[in-house]
Amino acid sequence: MQDKTKSSMAAKAATTASPAASHAGVQVLGEQGSEGRKAFYIHIEALPGKEQQVMQMLRDIRDCVEHEPATGPWFAVRLAPTTFAIFEAFPDLAGRQAHVEGGGGDIFRDLTRMNAILAFPAQVHRADVLMSKDSFAHLPQ
Repeated sequence: MQDKTKSSMAAKAATTASPAASHAGVQVLGEQGSEGRKAFYIHIEALPGKEQQVMQMLRDIRDCVEHEPATGPWFAVRLAPTTFAIFEAFPDLAGRQAHVEGGGGDIFRDLTRMNAILAFPAQVHRADVLMSKDSFAHLPQ
């Protein structure tokens, strides 16, 4: 029982780490998957008081993806005052990998910046796109 209590306390301490604690910037979750349309869902938690810096990071990433031919639909959203997310889609594995190696990936690899503004590593979920609706029905194509 004592080991269980110690591990529970350690887990709680890890989730309430001080802002000075460093982290890896990103945590990639999920399988690469087989060929086909791909996506990333990225969960981002700002340190309290750093929300505007996270908003700037999102603008910087958007500026990078504007020039990526294989990055399709891209959305940055706010889920709560300090919680943000990115959803982005790609035509295939090569397109997703080109994105990782591009400017957006460079931003997440800037560990000094990530540690200064994120409460914990951005959680990058790999996903397969099963279905989509790629346009607004009421807008001209």
